[in-house]
Amino acid sequence: MSTMIALLLVLSSLVGCAGETLTNVKNALPAPSAPTVSYHLEDNCYDESFIDEAGNTLAYCDYTVPRMTALREDGAEVTEAATPAEEQALAVVEAFNLRFADWREDAPHIQEFLTQTPLENGQAVVEELKCTAYQTGRLVSVSGEYRNYTGGTHSNTMLLSWNFDLDSGTFLEPDFLEEDGTLKETVTAELVRQAEETALENGLAPGEFFWEDYAEILEDWTSYAVSFDEAGMTVGFSPYELACYAAGPQVFHVAYEKLSPHLGQHGRELLGLENAEAAT
Repeated sequence: MSTMIALLLVLSSLVGCAGETLTNVKNALPAPSAPTVSYHLEDNCYDESFIDEAGNTLAYCDYTVPRMTALREDGAEVTEAATPAEEQALAVVEAFNLRFADWREDAPHIQEFLTQTPLENGQAVVEELKCTAYQTGRLVSVSGEYRNYTGGTHSNTMLLSWNFDLDSGTFLEPDFLEEDGTLKETVTAELVRQAEETALENGLAPGEFFWEDYAEILEDWTSYAVSFDEAGMTVGFSPYELACYAAGPQVFHVAYEKLSPHLGQHGRELLGLENAEAAT
Protein backbone atom coordinates (compact mmCIF):
# COMPACT_ATOMS: atom_id res chain seq x y z
CA MET A 1 0.00 0.00 0.00
CA SER A 2 2.80 2.40 0.86
CA THR A 3 4.45 1.58 -2.45
CA MET A 4 1.26 2.53 -4.33
CA ILE A 5 0.97 5.84 -2.45
CA ALA A 6 4.58 6.71 -3.28
CA LEU A 7 4.01 5.93 -6.95
CA LEU A 8 0.93 8.20 -7.05
CA LEU A 9 2.89 11.04 -5.47
CA VAL A 10 5.63 10.73 -8.09
CA LEU A 11 3.10 10.72 -10.94
CA SER A 12 1.33 13.76 -9.50
CA SER A 13 4.57 15.70 -9.32
CA LEU A 14 5.39 14.83 -12.92
CA VAL A 15 1.99 15.99 -14.11
CA GLY A 16 2.40 19.24 -12.20
CA CYS A 17 5.80 19.87 -13.74
CA ALA A 18 4.53 19.08 -17.21
CA GLY A 19 1.63 21.50 -16.80
CA GLU A 20 3.94 24.23 -15.54
CA THR A 21 6.34 23.68 -18.43
CA LEU A 22 3.58 23.94 -20.99
CA THR A 23 2.29 27.11 -19.38
CA ASN A 24 5.72 28.75 -19.47
CA VAL A 25 6.27 27.86 -23.11
CA LYS A 26 2.88 29.24 -24.03
CA ASN A 27 3.52 32.48 -22.17
CA ALA A 28 6.94 32.84 -23.82
CA LEU A 29 5.48 32.90 -27.33
CA PRO A 30 5.17 36.47 -28.69
CA ALA A 31 1.70 37.74 -29.39
CA PRO A 32 0.98 38.03 -33.12
CA SER A 33 1.43 41.59 -34.32
CA ALA A 34 -0.72 43.39 -36.85
CA PRO A 35 0.86 43.97 -40.26
CA THR A 36 2.40 47.43 -40.45
CA VAL A 37 2.07 50.01 -43.19
CA SER A 38 4.78 52.53 -44.05
CA TYR A 39 4.75 55.65 -46.21
CA HIS A 40 7.09 56.19 -49.13
CA LEU A 41 7.84 59.44 -50.98
CA GLU A 42 9.16 59.82 -54.49
CA ASP A 43 9.64 62.73 -56.88
CA ASN A 44 6.90 63.08 -59.44
CA CYS A 45 8.07 65.12 -62.44
CA TYR A 46 5.94 66.73 -65.11
CA ASP A 47 7.06 69.03 -67.89
CA GLU A 48 5.46 70.18 -71.11
CA SER A 49 6.13 72.71 -73.84
CA PHE A 50 3.46 74.54 -75.82
CA ILE A 51 4.54 75.29 -79.40
CA ASP A 52 2.76 77.25 -82.11
CA GLU A 53 2.38 76.24 -85.76
CA ALA A 54 5.69 77.92 -86.67
CA GLY A 55 7.59 75.87 -84.08
CA ASN A 56 8.03 78.69 -81.59
CA THR A 57 7.83 77.83 -77.90
CA LEU A 58 4.99 79.83 -76.44
CA ALA A 59 5.31 78.45 -72.92
CA TYR A 60 6.70 75.63 -70.89
CA CYS A 61 6.17 74.26 -67.43
CA ASP A 62 8.38 72.07 -65.28
CA TYR A 63 7.18 70.65 -61.97
CA THR A 64 8.83 68.35 -59.44
CA VAL A 65 6.49 67.52 -56.56
CA PRO A 66 6.32 64.67 -54.05
CA ARG A 67 4.05 61.67 -54.44
CA MET A 68 3.22 59.44 -51.49
CA THR A 69 2.39 55.73 -51.48
CA ALA A 70 1.55 53.31 -48.69
CA LEU A 71 3.62 50.12 -48.57
CA ARG A 72 3.07 46.77 -46.89
CA GLU A 73 5.83 44.99 -45.00
CA ASP A 74 6.82 43.09 -48.15
CA GLY A 75 7.24 46.36 -50.08
CA ALA A 76 4.06 45.98 -52.12
CA GLU A 77 2.06 49.16 -52.64
CA VAL A 78 -1.33 49.28 -50.97
CA THR A 79 -3.89 49.97 -53.69
CA GLU A 80 -6.90 48.32 -52.03
CA ALA A 81 -7.33 48.15 -48.27
CA ALA A 82 -7.38 44.68 -46.72
CA THR A 83 -7.25 45.86 -43.08
CA PRO A 84 -8.41 48.90 -41.10
CA ALA A 85 -4.77 50.05 -40.92
CA GLU A 86 -4.49 49.95 -44.70
CA GLU A 87 -7.78 51.79 -45.07
CA GLN A 88 -6.45 54.55 -42.83
CA ALA A 89 -3.16 54.62 -44.74
CA LEU A 90 -4.92 55.08 -48.07
CA ALA A 91 -6.89 57.99 -46.62
CA VAL A 92 -3.64 59.60 -45.46
CA VAL A 93 -2.03 59.10 -48.88
CA GLU A 94 -5.04 60.58 -50.67
CA ALA A 95 -5.07 63.67 -48.44
CA PHE A 96 -1.38 64.30 -49.06
CA ASN A 97 -1.37 63.69 -52.81
CA LEU A 98 -4.48 65.78 -53.38
CA ARG A 99 -2.56 68.91 -52.36
CA PHE A 100 -0.13 68.40 -55.28
CA ALA A 101 -2.52 66.90 -57.82
CA ASP A 102 -2.70 69.95 -60.09
CA TRP A 103 1.06 70.03 -60.45
CA ARG A 104 1.34 66.31 -61.20
CA GLU A 105 -1.31 65.87 -63.84
CA ASP A 106 -1.27 68.72 -66.33
CA ALA A 107 -1.09 72.47 -66.74
CA PRO A 108 -4.51 73.65 -67.91
CA HIS A 109 -3.98 77.08 -66.36
CA ILE A 110 -0.93 77.61 -68.62
CA GLN A 111 -2.94 76.71 -71.70
CA GLU A 112 -5.79 78.96 -70.66
CA PHE A 113 -3.38 81.84 -70.09
CA LEU A 114 -1.83 81.40 -73.53
CA THR A 115 -5.16 81.60 -75.31
CA GLN A 116 -5.88 84.90 -73.57
CA THR A 117 -2.53 86.70 -73.35
CA PRO A 118 0.25 85.35 -75.59
CA LEU A 119 3.61 87.06 -75.05
CA GLU A 120 5.40 89.04 -77.75
CA ASN A 121 9.01 89.39 -78.90
CA GLY A 122 9.65 85.67 -78.87
CA GLN A 123 9.30 85.40 -75.10
CA ALA A 124 7.73 82.34 -73.54
CA VAL A 125 5.54 81.96 -70.50
CA VAL A 126 7.41 79.95 -67.87
CA GLU A 127 6.14 78.18 -64.79
CA GLU A 128 8.33 76.02 -62.56
CA LEU A 129 7.96 74.36 -59.19
CA LYS A 130 10.76 72.41 -57.53
CA CYS A 131 10.02 70.62 -54.26
CA THR A 132 12.13 68.66 -51.80
CA ALA A 133 10.68 66.54 -48.99
CA TYR A 134 11.93 65.45 -45.58
CA GLN A 135 10.23 62.65 -43.65
CA THR A 136 10.29 61.47 -40.04
CA GLY A 137 8.19 58.66 -38.64
CA ARG A 138 5.25 61.03 -38.20
CA LEU A 139 5.90 64.14 -40.29
CA VAL A 140 6.48 65.01 -43.93
CA SER A 141 7.90 68.49 -44.51
CA VAL A 142 7.98 69.81 -48.07
CA SER A 143 9.79 72.95 -49.19
CA GLY A 144 9.18 74.38 -52.64
CA GLU A 145 10.41 77.15 -54.89
CA TYR A 146 7.90 78.41 -57.43
CA ARG A 147 8.92 80.61 -60.36
CA ASN A 148 6.85 82.06 -63.15
CA TYR A 149 7.34 84.51 -65.95
CA THR A 150 4.34 86.05 -67.66
CA GLY A 151 6.00 89.10 -69.17
CA GLY A 152 7.76 92.10 -67.75
CA THR A 153 11.33 92.81 -66.69
CA HIS A 154 11.87 89.70 -64.58
CA SER A 155 10.29 86.49 -63.35
CA ASN A 156 8.59 86.11 -59.99
CA THR A 157 9.76 83.71 -57.28
CA MET A 158 7.83 82.41 -54.31
CA LEU A 159 9.03 80.15 -51.49
CA LEU A 160 6.44 77.62 -50.33
CA SER A 161 6.15 74.98 -47.61
CA TRP A 162 3.80 72.23 -46.47
CA ASN A 163 3.99 70.23 -43.22
CA PHE A 164 1.91 67.06 -43.02
CA ASP A 165 1.01 64.92 -40.00
CA LEU A 166 1.05 61.24 -41.03
CA ASP A 167 -0.98 60.19 -37.98
CA SER A 168 -3.92 62.53 -38.51
CA GLY A 169 -3.58 62.88 -42.29
CA THR A 170 -3.75 66.67 -42.08
CA PHE A 171 -1.55 69.60 -43.04
CA LEU A 172 -0.21 71.63 -40.11
CA GLU A 173 0.54 75.27 -39.50
CA PRO A 174 3.94 76.03 -37.91
CA ASP A 175 2.30 76.73 -34.55
CA PHE A 176 2.09 72.95 -34.00
CA LEU A 177 5.56 73.36 -32.48
CA GLU A 178 4.45 75.78 -29.77
CA GLU A 179 3.54 74.79 -26.24
CA ASP A 180 4.70 77.22 -23.57
CA GLY A 181 4.94 80.38 -25.67
CA THR A 182 8.73 80.71 -25.66
CA LEU A 183 9.46 79.19 -29.08
CA LYS A 184 8.20 82.04 -31.25
CA GLU A 185 10.17 84.60 -29.24
CA THR A 186 13.32 82.47 -29.40
CA VAL A 187 13.09 81.96 -33.16
CA THR A 188 12.33 85.63 -33.75
CA ALA A 189 15.45 86.67 -31.84
CA GLU A 190 17.55 84.23 -33.87
CA LEU A 191 16.12 85.45 -37.18
CA VAL A 192 16.76 89.06 -36.25
CA ARG A 193 20.34 88.19 -35.29
CA GLN A 194 20.96 86.40 -38.59
CA ALA A 195 19.32 89.20 -40.60
CA GLU A 196 21.45 91.88 -38.97
CA GLU A 197 24.55 89.79 -39.60
CA THR A 198 23.61 89.45 -43.28
CA ALA A 199 23.10 93.20 -43.62
CA LEU A 200 26.47 93.96 -42.06
CA GLU A 201 28.18 91.47 -44.38
CA ASN A 202 26.75 93.50 -47.26
CA GLY A 203 28.04 96.73 -45.75
CA LEU A 204 24.60 98.09 -44.90
CA ALA A 205 22.51 98.75 -41.84
CA PRO A 206 19.69 96.20 -41.35
CA GLY A 207 17.05 98.82 -42.14
CA GLU A 208 18.80 99.58 -45.43
CA PHE A 209 19.39 96.05 -46.68
CA PHE A 210 15.92 94.90 -45.51
CA TRP A 211 12.69 96.85 -45.20
CA GLU A 212 12.71 99.28 -42.29
CA ASP A 213 10.17 97.18 -40.38
CA TYR A 214 12.23 93.98 -40.87
CA ALA A 215 12.02 93.08 -37.18
CA GLU A 216 8.21 93.15 -37.21
CA ILE A 217 8.15 91.05 -40.39
CA LEU A 218 10.50 88.48 -38.85
CA GLU A 219 8.34 88.35 -35.74
CA ASP A 220 5.52 87.02 -37.94
CA TRP A 221 7.75 84.17 -39.25
CA THR A 222 5.05 81.50 -38.80
CA SER A 223 3.12 83.12 -41.67
CA TYR A 224 5.91 82.45 -44.16
CA ALA A 225 7.55 79.33 -45.61
CA VAL A 226 8.53 77.12 -42.66
CA SER A 227 9.98 73.68 -43.34
CA PHE A 228 12.20 71.09 -41.65
CA ASP A 229 15.06 68.76 -42.49
CA GLU A 230 17.54 66.60 -40.60
CA ALA A 231 19.45 69.65 -39.32
CA GLY A 232 16.65 71.93 -38.17
CA MET A 233 14.04 74.43 -39.28
CA THR A 234 14.16 76.72 -42.32
CA VAL A 235 12.20 79.96 -42.58
CA GLY A 236 12.07 81.44 -46.07
CA PHE A 237 10.95 84.85 -47.30
CA SER A 238 10.24 85.39 -50.98
CA PRO A 239 11.50 88.45 -52.85
CA TYR A 240 9.67 91.62 -51.77
CA GLU A 241 8.52 90.05 -48.48
CA LEU A 242 11.55 91.07 -46.43
CA ALA A 243 13.74 92.95 -48.91
CA CYS A 244 13.76 94.26 -52.47
CA TYR A 245 13.73 91.93 -55.47
CA ALA A 246 17.44 92.44 -56.14
CA ALA A 247 18.27 91.05 -52.68
CA GLY A 248 16.66 87.74 -53.67
CA PRO A 249 14.90 85.29 -51.35
CA GLN A 250 15.98 85.48 -47.73
CA VAL A 251 16.40 82.08 -46.09
CA PHE A 252 17.22 81.46 -42.42
CA HIS A 253 18.17 78.20 -40.70
CA VAL A 254 17.60 77.42 -37.02
CA ALA A 255 19.26 74.28 -35.62
CA TYR A 256 17.33 71.78 -33.51
CA GLU A 257 19.74 72.44 -30.61
CA LYS A 258 18.25 75.93 -30.35
CA LEU A 259 14.68 74.82 -30.96
CA SER A 260 14.59 71.72 -28.77
CA PRO A 261 14.31 73.32 -25.30
CA HIS A 262 11.27 75.29 -26.44
CA LEU A 263 9.35 72.57 -28.28
CA GLY A 264 6.18 71.00 -26.96
CA GLN A 265 5.89 67.24 -26.61
CA HIS A 266 3.76 66.94 -29.73
CA GLY A 267 6.22 68.91 -31.82
CA ARG A 268 9.16 66.86 -30.55
CA GLU A 269 7.40 63.63 -31.43
CA LEU A 270 6.47 64.82 -34.91
CA LEU A 271 10.04 65.92 -35.63
CA GLY A 272 11.44 62.63 -34.33
CA LEU A 273 13.60 64.37 -31.73
CA GLU A 274 12.63 62.05 -28.88
CA ASN A 275 14.08 59.00 -30.62
CA ALA A 276 17.14 60.90 -31.83
CA GLU A 277 18.02 62.11 -28.34
CA ALA A 278 17.44 58.66 -26.82
CA ALA A 279 19.96 57.19 -29.26
CA THR A 280 22.71 59.69 -28.34
